[in-house]
Amino acid sequence: MVEPVLALFTGLGAGGAAFLAGWLVSHAGRRAPEPPPGMAADAPITMVLRDGLVTESSSQADRLLERSGDDAIGWAEVAAALQPIFGTLPPDLLHRATSLAAEQDPQTRLTVIPEDETVRLILRVPPLPAGEALRLRSHEPELARLRRIVARAPLAIWMTDTDHALTWSNAIYEDLRAQVGTAPFAVRPDPAQALRVTRTSVGSVEAETLSWYEVQSCRLSDGWLHYAQNIDAVIAAETTQRNFLQTLTRIFAHLPIALAVFDKERRLVLFNPALLDLTQLPADFLTGRPNLLSFFDMLRDRQVLPEPRDYRSWRDKLGEVIAAASSDHHVETWSLPSGATYRMTGRPHPDGGIAFLFEDISAEVKLTRHFRQELETSQSVLDSLEDAIAVFSRLGTLASCNAAYREMWGADPEESPADLGIGEATRTWQAAFRPSPIWSELRDFVTTQRERAAWDAELVDLDGRRLRCHAEPLPGGATLVRFAPLAAPQPEALATS
Repeated sequence: MVEPVLALFTGLGAGGAAFLAGWLVSHAGRRAPEPPPGMAADAPITMVLRDGLVTESSSQADRLLERSGDDAIGWAEVAAALQPIFGTLPPDLLHRATSLAAEQDPQTRLTVIPEDETVRLILRVPPLPAGEALRLRSHEPELARLRRIVARAPLAIWMTDTDHALTWSNAIYEDLRAQVGTAPFAVRPDPAQALRVTRTSVGSVEAETLSWYEVQSCRLSDGWLHYAQNIDAVIAAETTQRNFLQTLTRIFAHLPIALAVFDKERRLVLFNPALLDLTQLPADFLTGRPNLLSFFDMLRDRQVLPEPRDYRSWRDKLGEVIAAASSDHHVETWSLPSGATYRMTGRPHPDGGIAFLFEDISAEVKLTRHFRQELETSQSVLDSLEDAIAVFSRLGTLASCNAAYREMWGADPEESPADLGIGEATRTWQAAFRPSPIWSELRDFVTTQRERAAWDAELVDLDGRRLRCHAEPLPGGATLVRFAPLAAPQPEALATS
């Protein structure tokens, strides 16, 4: 926002200030408007000062001073009008008789004649050719516009010579100088630079008058042209953002998950101490705000990334990770050469940034693997048993079974697209055995939530084989159902009975 405004007034202000200075030289030093009747074209411009105030002045002097009627004009206004023509006037000019030549036109001379209680100033200007007078008159509307533009510009504008001495300034600059009591901007640009932009403060923190400005200095042939734009709003926004980042840093300081936030320019803007601990990256590297590719390259060098087959495939993979994290939630699990396992989560961040979370899940993965190994061992033990065994959850769903059960009933919860319940299982069992009253009781036993005790029942299938059905409660409300074959009775036992 500041640069476009400064660029606008660079053209207008520079042209206006240069044209204004040139016009004043020509207007006051060369231009001679139509003289009143009876006055020669080269009649001198005269004015009389008493106690530092202009008491008498010719019509051409009033024109030079832009004075109308009885306006009170002091020596300061006279010196300001003459400065573009004669340069900085000596401080004791009114106290001694002297004659000065204009800086750009030796034929234009100022004569100072001290009298009893007054001082007479006589400004003699050579006649101006008619063509040049008409050209200057045609430029007057543009000069008036440029004056209004510079006067109303929301910037402090001033000019300095090659020695950095003030040669011209607008009203806003003068207001600032009046507020601080001295030159508000101590700007001394390097002559080797054609354009320089700096930030500086004006005022006092103790007096609560501190304001910040961005100063743009443009090199001219005879000095410098400066523009100062108030940037209090920008400084406040930057301070708020910095405080917010510091607050976030304090909040995330104790977070065990490593955090790295990159802005839309893909520069690291925020990280927490856990990132240092987890990645072992140098602190000076992170505080140097590396870009995203440098950050991941350093992770790769520190073996905090899975080792790719080659660098080209690594770059391609990294591009895919960044693209996925930029558009949506992205999660990857990294198995590192050290044996550790990290979970990397990428999330899009406001204003086009990306946030990456790195979490050490080695213990979790180890526990999961151990748990899976125990499950596989338990399943192997169950499969080695000859009895058909099925386990139902507290909701009556078939949770697991062994090989003998799958062979007997052709049911496998891992291969079934839908959950197998105790109702469907008992209907299958009932169809394979001769009539028995246990099926409804078994369904109630599996789904009941009250305290239960194990029980057995004898069944006979359609081929006359006898089996024992055993139901036993398990922790968590689960139920184990076992089908075990019973030995056929011996002939002696039947005869005895």
